[in-house]
Amino acid sequence: MIVWRTMIARIRWDSSDALLSYFLGMELKLVSSRQVPADERLDTRWYQLFFIWFSPCMNILGFSSGAAGPAFFSLGVRDSIAIIVTVDLGLHNVVALFSGQSLACELWYKQGFLILNCIIGGQTIASLSSQLDDTLGIVILGIISLVVTFCGYRVIHWYESVAWIPNVIAFIAMLAVGYPQLRENLSAPVPPATPANVMSFASFLASNIIGWCPMIPDYGVYHSPDASSARIFIYTYLGFFVSNVTGQVLGAAFAAAAPSVPAWNAGFDNSSSVGGLLHSVLLPTGVFGNILTALVALSISSACALPIYTLSNSFMAISTWFAAVPRWVYILLSEGILIPVAIIGAKRFYTTFVDILNIIGYWSSIFSAIILTEHMLFRRASFSEDQYPITIWASYALLPSGIPAVVAFVCACGALVPFMSQAWYVGPVARQGSGDVGVFVGFVVGVITYALARRFEQMLHKKMGKSDPY
Repeated sequence: MIVWRTMIARIRWDSSDALLSYFLGMELKLVSSRQVPADERLDTRWYQLFFIWFSPCMNILGFSSGAAGPAFFSLGVRDSIAIIVTVDLGLHNVVALFSGQSLACELWYKQGFLILNCIIGGQTIASLSSQLDDTLGIVILGIISLVVTFCGYRVIHWYESVAWIPNVIAFIAMLAVGYPQLRENLSAPVPPATPANVMSFASFLASNIIGWCPMIPDYGVYHSPDASSARIFIYTYLGFFVSNVTGQVLGAAFAAAAPSVPAWNAGFDNSSSVGGLLHSVLLPTGVFGNILTALVALSISSACALPIYTLSNSFMAISTWFAAVPRWVYILLSEGILIPVAIIGAKRFYTTFVDILNIIGYWSSIFSAIILTEHMLFRRASFSEDQYPITIWASYALLPSGIPAVVAFVCACGALVPFMSQAWYVGPVARQGSGDVGVFVGFVVGVITYALARRFEQMLHKKMGKSDPY
């Protein structure tokens, strides 16, 4: 007994990593806790940088984002589509820029993405039968996402290369079945869009798009650096743009038409079940529609796997203490938070959906402002070794202090509060009819304050006779 206890006590985290990797083939070596050497960056399948973003966006989450225009912001289908196309055209440029840079990622907003994905998938599974409910669907999706994420980087890339297929088929089938009702709804009278609703919906969509920024660098670390920056940018931009515009436009069209189609409206359940709307549209196709609905629900795991994987990487990037804990521990921690919170949030779907995405957007817009300002003004818009020396990636003394970023973040957070418009708080400016423009205000203030604070830091270093290697 003493011998066994001694043996068990000597099992270390790295031993558990080795055992899981050997017996289950899991990738447990964290890319964020070490520099990936050149001899491991050999993958030339750069097209994967398209599918890794196409799959998680070409699903019912994007459909739900578009449906929020008519369902939550009281916009007509034409207004919703115009806003969707305008926002997607512009902001995906910002998102695609992050495909070439390694960033330390914030943790908890990714958990918000996970919660939303599981709620939507759970609702879709529940729509298949009265004997199923959201809770069961959320648990199923949590388990599938757990398995995919456990297997690591290469399995995730493979999975994302095929997970989009049932969603595309389902969207085509929905168009084929519902086109007459959609065409008829285009001529239906709608109340004029208010500036507040237009700005709030645009801000909501921007939050959905910008929220992907901190995840992007994690999924190209084993690909060969021989591809040009333009090629990587195009793959990433198209992966986001094509999928988001398609899903969001379809969501807006079907949500706007639902009140005039009794079967769709019943499935939509007072604008609270996007999965029910999808299933009700596909009902005329019989068993085929049920199979498609199930596959669409299960493929939501393609949008869950990325935030979980990045979350585990992000924890290890905090410090060497966190890096000593294996990735699977953080994955299990994420799952433990995800499932109960998603079950509670499913009861008030669109309020939860809009609140979480907007909070994600507030943080992400400031984050993007800081990173882009650093890259454009202080790194001369270059990803070269001179501007981003790889050799100092883990040297705290040679990296930026982070103080200007903290100053910019605090100032931007304070500046956006009066412009917020949430169910739980409406700022004084938003109450005057501006809508929720906190995302845009946070970005502008973040750019200005970071540029000033960073320049002041450089001047201070120069005055103190310190070099500024970065």
